[in-house]
Amino acid sequence: MDYKKTAASTTSITRDLDKIDVETGNIYESVIIISKRSNQISIELKEELNLKLEEFASFTDNLEEVFENREQIEISRFYERMPKPTLIAIEEFMNNEIYYRNPSKE
Repeated sequence: MDYKKTAASTTSITRDLDKIDVETGNIYESVIIISKRSNQISIELKEELNLKLEEFASFTDNLEEVFENREQIEISRFYERMPKPTLIAIEEFMNNEIYYRNPSKE
């Protein structure tokens, strides 16, 4: 999924708990689903960022040489401005975009 184009807000907003537990009937189950999806998103974003920043890695051990790369700074700032994984996961859950199943209920 392309998280760069998500409609999730970049700041925390107050959520109505009655709307969160409509899908599952249990607020705790909904929170677990959101937290697991948030972890998945976080891992994907971290891997993507690391791949992009690998291009700028210097493998020398010289501490005197410090390079400031504008492109690297812009990439880092872009990822810092993105909505947090938790906010993206909540938005996906509220829009019914998350597939989940509970084996104990099957």
